[in-house]
Amino acid sequence: MKILANDGISQSGVKKLEEAGFEVIITKVAQEQLTNYINKEKIHVLLVRSSTEVRKDLIDSCPSLKIIGRGGVGMDNIDVAYARKKGINVINTPAASSSSVAELVFAHLFGGVRYLYDSNRNMPLSGDTQFKNLKKNYSGGTELRGKTLGIIGLGRIGKAVARIALGVGMKVIASDDKVGETDITLHFYNDQVVKVPIKTEPVADLIQHSDFITIHVPEQKKAVLGKKEFEKMKNGVGIINTSRGGIVDEVALIEALENGKVAFAGLDVFENEPSPAITVLMDHRISLSPHIGAATIEAQDRIGTELAEQIISILKEEKV
Repeated sequence: MKILANDGISQSGVKKLEEAGFEVIITKVAQEQLTNYINKEKIHVLLVRSSTEVRKDLIDSCPSLKIIGRGGVGMDNIDVAYARKKGINVINTPAASSSSVAELVFAHLFGGVRYLYDSNRNMPLSGDTQFKNLKKNYSGGTELRGKTLGIIGLGRIGKAVARIALGVGMKVIASDDKVGETDITLHFYNDQVVKVPIKTEPVADLIQHSDFITIHVPEQKKAVLGKKEFEKMKNGVGIINTSRGGIVDEVALIEALENGKVAFAGLDVFENEPSPAITVLMDHRISLSPHIGAATIEAQDRIGTELAEQIISILKEEKV
């Protein structure tokens, strides 16, 4: 059987699949040519990440497909219900990238409270002539320890963020429609384990109590944080979004940055990917990354291995 990893797959995933007797193709096929390629090569498994879309027309036109796999959590680029209705298995890897995304949240947070998002822009321009002035400008940073982090969405990634926050010494509050109370387990040296209970509260309460807010929810029909929500937040709050573009209203965010309600933001995802708004890209109060939450060597290794194991399991069952 042939597997097309159209958006790539780790070498560990390739190795596991090849050892199980599958042919793995890692050629990148353009979206408009994908249907023809799948039919010509009689592809049985299509693996994608966020770049490739798998919609109804492709599903209808490719009868050889048995499995559609998404390397990562969100599957908004796949018509999941329709594919399953047609008898195609749809799989993803929700746990594999949690730690990587959570660490990126803190990369933006640590950079935010010490103005690194701005100093990294200005030091190359005038660090040699305005060093003392820049030092003065960036000397009002704050610590994360003792501050309150509000986590909207307490799934796998949200819990991973909570673990880091507690380890840093932050206070953690959370909001989740499906989780009322949960334990966050911290693992230390010599098998020491500490469990910290977290109770959730409505978003309307969380945004009033948080010094920093990070969002970890699936794609939504409307923004979770918009003009009304920003107005209710503490002055000088920090906002991090590594979830989905559109979860934060970017127009309202820019306005909140300009009036001082929001001190800084960290964005890994954008409303208009892959062409984010220039007003967002040029704002010196925003720490920017190009949708790389899951893009670590370790996460990609786990994603490839997990996809391979699921594929092998499914196709072995079909043979029985």
